[in-house]
Amino acid sequence: LNGSKSQYHFHELILMTLDCGPLFLWASCYDTCMRELVKNRVYRHFKGKYYYVIDEAVDTETRETVVIYRALYGDYGLFVRPESMFLSEVDHVKYPDVKQKYRFELVDDD
Repeated sequence: LNGSKSQYHFHELILMTLDCGPLFLWASCYDTCMRELVKNRVYRHFKGKYYYVIDEAVDTETRETVVIYRALYGDYGLFVRPESMFLSEVDHVKYPDVKQKYRFELVDDD
């Protein structure tokens, strides 16, 4: 950032840092921060299973926003995951054959 050209303004980077964590993650964070969680909707995990997003909450220890969601298979387990992870991109180095861009993607109503 020091003197380098960037498509983002400094104030945007500061806001992203406050919302998403360390500045060194700002490039991937920008895309994740721009995604919005939609409650009461079904999402597909990149491994193919479906989940229903119930709500968001705040972790009392870390103050991090978490997503509360239920599996739509098996015993319909209830889960919680940090919102930043829920909205993050798939690690395509670890999972090179995955076509889905994000860890969880909103399922169309079609």
